Amino acid sequence: MRLNFTQSTTNQHRDSCTAVVWGPNNELFSAGDDSQVWKWNMGGEPLSRITEVEAVPTDIKWFPQSKRNEQGKDLFVAGCVDGCFRIISAVTGRVEKQVEAHQGALVCLAWNHEGSALVTGGEDGVVKTWSPAGMLRATLTQQGQCVHCIAWSPECDQICYSAGKQLIIKTLQPTGKQQKWQAHTGAVLCVDWSPVNNQIISGGEDGKFKVWDSYGRKLYESGVTNLYAITAVSWSPDGQSFAVGSFNSLRICDRTGWTHCREECNSGSVFRIAWTADSTQLAAAGGTGAVVFAQLVDRKLSYGKFEFSLREANQISVHNVTEDSTEELGHPDKVIKMSVGYNHLVVATTTQCVVYNIDSFSTPHQFDLKDTVNLILQAEKIFAIIDSFGIQLYNYEGRAMSTVKTPQLRTASLNVQSLTMSNDTFAIKDAGEPRTIKLFDCSNGKASRTITHEMEIAEIALNQYGDPRERKVAFVDRNRDLYICTLQAKARPHKLATMVSSTRWNDTSEVLVAISDGRLITWYYPSVVFVDRELLPKVKSASEDAHVLLEFGKNDTITDFFGNRCGIRRGKDGAMLTFSCSPFPNLLFDNIKKGNWEAATRLCRVVKEDFMWSILAGMSVRHHQLESAETAYAALEESDKLSYMRYIMDIPVPEGRAAELALFQRRSEEAEQILLQAGLHYRAIRMHIKLFSWDRALDLAIQYKTHVDTVLAFRQNYLTHFNKPETIPKFKQMAEGVDFDWEKVKAKIEEEKQKEKSRRDAKPYQKS
Repeated sequence: MRLNFTQSTTNQHRDSCTAVVWGPNNELFSAGDDSQVWKWNMGGEPLSRITEVEAVPTDIKWFPQSKRNEQGKDLFVAGCVDGCFRIISAVTGRVEKQVEAHQGALVCLAWNHEGSALVTGGEDGVVKTWSPAGMLRATLTQQGQCVHCIAWSPECDQICYSAGKQLIIKTLQPTGKQQKWQAHTGAVLCVDWSPVNNQIISGGEDGKFKVWDSYGRKLYESGVTNLYAITAVSWSPDGQSFAVGSFNSLRICDRTGWTHCREECNSGSVFRIAWTADSTQLAAAGGTGAVVFAQLVDRKLSYGKFEFSLREANQISVHNVTEDSTEELGHPDKVIKMSVGYNHLVVATTTQCVVYNIDSFSTPHQFDLKDTVNLILQAEKIFAIIDSFGIQLYNYEGRAMSTVKTPQLRTASLNVQSLTMSNDTFAIKDAGEPRTIKLFDCSNGKASRTITHEMEIAEIALNQYGDPRERKVAFVDRNRDLYICTLQAKARPHKLATMVSSTRWNDTSEVLVAISDGRLITWYYPSVVFVDRELLPKVKSASEDAHVLLEFGKNDTITDFFGNRCGIRRGKDGAMLTFSCSPFPNLLFDNIKKGNWEAATRLCRVVKEDFMWSILAGMSVRHHQLESAETAYAALEESDKLSYMRYIMDIPVPEGRAAELALFQRRSEEAEQILLQAGLHYRAIRMHIKLFSWDRALDLAIQYKTHVDTVLAFRQNYLTHFNKPETIPKFKQMAEGVDFDWEKVKAKIEEEKQKEKSRRDAKPYQKS
């Protein structure tokens, strides 16, 4: 990634340019010490002088656009050295309203993301909030130091501002507790808070820029970038990168802190940086009066044997590494977003979405877009476009499938950590309800159910393999613990690992990888925890090599996991690392998906690894393939489970076998439902007796008026064996009026067995 600069040879501002801001029509507005406000087009050409303000502007902000504040679509606010802020019309240049806000200069101001409040900071050390009409709402703080910079939190309930060398996070609630910490060794000059990733960046007189989380914990600290102070920082709207300005220089950094590129510009000190809404272009206000325009180019993606590079604003270069050939994909408009996966390249321009099949780039599918695309998500058969209108799902032929219905959701705050999708399910981690995962049906966009965790959730990921009824979600909570959970009602999540910084599912199988406590951990079949949790350690593999341990830190991110190769972006320097896992699990899952259990068993015999047999055992039990399960448990030397598989094979009715397999997977409620629906009342009662669920066994016996004496007999035998008195009131009462004889009980049990064998649907298990 690099910056392509455009700068006018003659400065329109006669003195320093102090502020820049993009308008709703992709026009830039700049203000300077000459008190003038200019309008520019995206190509860096001046269009007209809007107005000349009575006092020198220090900062300008455009009125945020939303359905609630259409009246402000042509207005911007300018803070000035006389302590006032002025609401100015961009059409006429007239000052619509002037408000006295501070004693001394008004140094910084910011609208919240909803456009419902304005916050200002001044030379007098006071921070105030205002209504959109300019009415004072509250004075948040009064201190003896100038407030150089200020920013809103993503939820608009907190404000971060500078106080000398410190940063302070102040809540809007009077009783709220504020956070304060020393951020730099010199004065803090600039700060920004991303509504997408909830991270804070700051720059100071010490020549450093730093990245913080919302609790003030340092995530990244740069070295001393040069001999000059950091005078401007700004997050891109998509939250994937940020810009840093200093004397005659602009730097683009990844959200983890490492630098994509650093470019020299003839602008003097960069006082302000503004991004376009599509995160592809920025403008900077320079101390020499220059207004610098910079286009992000040379963005790269890789997939299989292809490397995709955005060389120019509308030109994508496709390089085939194996054949050493290059193909150019031209577009009439500027490319905003591109995503590759599942053999398709999806490109979003300012007006269209273009879908390429990587097997043939000559015949793409395309359709028109309503708005600027914020994010693209892909699954095997469908993909999602996220913009300000919502979340739209399409197939790879460009046909609209559905729209995910998410009322009151701010799509601008969504990122790849808060969204995930498969062919059938779309999941959202809503910032308004951080403990909840909302699930939607991709076929109609309607909400299906929610998963609630006991702690705030930081990252979510849906698996791509298998039947929709077998869908699972992996998520990382605020404590950085990794959990896996099925999407079924009343499902409980299971913890897989701690200290997890990133996780990702494989695109074609059930393999899950995660960076946990400095190691790359691979679970070849993590869902085995829902089948036979004792096999979970056998399907787990961790990188123990000392050299590899040094490669992973808390800011390292898993970028992709296609086939048996996993890509990891190193947080400290941005290096791209590639690691491979065993290719055999993917082959095994492919055979199972095709229903070829004999080939799957042969593959396990060839590989002779416990993790392969464990995968086969878990998948066989899940799919009721008892013969394969028997072979797998025999290879694992699990004699008790092998015996149980053989016991299940001897059950004469299919429903009985299905219930025993459900019970083996610790799903007793499902097992009971299977038996009762099949009319196997005695087997359901006997199951609860084996589980020592005496109350439920007696309730079923009474409900179906059968084997009450059997339950009482087994209960009495249990109490006698352990020399215990009866403590359950039901059994005390029933024992008085029911006589039971062990010989009669045994006869009834034998009769039930014979009845099962003579059922019309009785069918012995058939081995292949």
